[in-house]
Amino acid sequence: MKIALGQINPTVGDFSGNATKIIQFALRARSAGAGLILFPELSVSGYPPRDLVERPSFVARNRVTVERIAVETQGIAVICGMVTAAEADSGKKVMNSAALLRDGRIVFIQSKMLLPTYDVFDEMRNFAPAKSQKLFNLCGQQMALTICEDAWNDKRFWNRRLYGVDPVEELVRGGGNFVLNISASPFWLGKRELRRDMLAAIARNQKVPVAMVNQVGGNDSLVFDGSSLVVAPDGRVIAQAKSFEEDLIYFDSQALTGDMHPQVAGEEASAYEALVLGTRDYVHKCGFQRAILGLSGGIDSALTASIAVDALGSENVIGVGMPGPYSSRGSIDDARALAINLKIRFELLSIQEIYEAALRTLAPIFAGMPADVTEENVQSRARGLLLMSMSNKLGALVLSTGNKSELAVGYCTLYGDMVGGLAVISDVPKALVYRLSAYVNSRRQVIPEATIEKPPSAELRPEQKDSDSLPPYEVLDVILEDYVEESRSAEQIAGAHNFDLELVRRVIRMVERSEYKRQQAAPGIKISPKAFGYGRRFPIAAKSEL
Repeated sequence: MKIALGQINPTVGDFSGNATKIIQFALRARSAGAGLILFPELSVSGYPPRDLVERPSFVARNRVTVERIAVETQGIAVICGMVTAAEADSGKKVMNSAALLRDGRIVFIQSKMLLPTYDVFDEMRNFAPAKSQKLFNLCGQQMALTICEDAWNDKRFWNRRLYGVDPVEELVRGGGNFVLNISASPFWLGKRELRRDMLAAIARNQKVPVAMVNQVGGNDSLVFDGSSLVVAPDGRVIAQAKSFEEDLIYFDSQALTGDMHPQVAGEEASAYEALVLGTRDYVHKCGFQRAILGLSGGIDSALTASIAVDALGSENVIGVGMPGPYSSRGSIDDARALAINLKIRFELLSIQEIYEAALRTLAPIFAGMPADVTEENVQSRARGLLLMSMSNKLGALVLSTGNKSELAVGYCTLYGDMVGGLAVISDVPKALVYRLSAYVNSRRQVIPEATIEKPPSAELRPEQKDSDSLPPYEVLDVILEDYVEESRSAEQIAGAHNFDLELVRRVIRMVERSEYKRQQAAPGIKISPKAFGYGRRFPIAAKSEL
């Protein structure tokens, strides 16, 4: 049988829009001679719906939409993700399910058994797990239908399993000879390779073909890369969809041959495409068309502007230079040159008068006190005021430009450079900022060389450099990766890299003291295994002894 994988980009809660995509893809697949098409996990409602599933109207619309899809896709079997009612004794109202639609109606429902609660996932909060699973027959095949996490517990692949049951193993033991998996598996660097290797291990271990269709697109902080796959029993990938865009591919379930569409290769290219997709979908799905960002002449804002242009088009991006008392002529020129290269609108608004007026207003209260970081932050907050005012007047979303290294240690100003609706590169360490900027320029020279070569500086006091307050980024980023992503202790980090122990402890203290800032930051786009945001949940009012 010819089977299709419908790799679509749904929007959470957009039942009519999601249904239209599903129906259009299904009819295309039917015209191409496919007998079955698979769509991603919760493709009808969009993933992750989070607490929306607690609203009866949301669940009801989801059911009505599935029934409409069944009627409008007759002539091809359709598997799509939906929300179904849970059993009364489960303590939950709903389940995360997959529905098989055929001949105008729902003929089979399989619910998710393994509900993840790690990192960005909290499915036990919203869903009841399935108590059992069944096979369904299609064209002589005993199909084992699973949903995302159900395939992530192979004891021969993972050194440490999170669950006591393996749904795939049980279904194959019960006679399943073809594994279908509908997923909403978020992207992070290295995830595609891990996912492919895991699915190949299942196929080899169970000696069955495995087909996985994955959601694509951005929903809030999460980016879904698509990269849907079909794996033969010997572990060979025999069909694959594109990365970071919608796609429709076909494979033959008997001959085990299929479409092989190119995927984005390389860490820098993958990270960049994820950021572009995440930015585009966040802006558009939140109802905006345009974006505004401050252009300081520095590399962070230059990279953010490049991503914004590729996501939204140069006509929909506004760059704002906001020189202050310590801004260099070179930084202003670099910001303007970047705007010209990107073909975006550029406005130059001095913060000098706002800054001086604020200092005059505060002078009676600050009398006799030396100038310090307070005056520096007034400059940053003056810039935030201008950006948010333009956002209100022009109806454009502000993009903040801080990177992960700065956010980790609090080298950023609340209500200043942290203002905005989306923190585009807040999961991009400084070292990766440079690599991504080089990648941008390898395609077309848009970021001025002076921006890349000059020492990083916030330019909030004379001759200021980031290195005045922080360790060199090549040291800082190593410490942060070990502490934030690997949860290693100060002693382990210092010993592993021959770093000064007190330096490591100082960095860790900066990370912990800055939790209150991060929890007020704009959402960022996750591209690492452990991003700041709702996938890393730490208390603000806490004491840690190093």
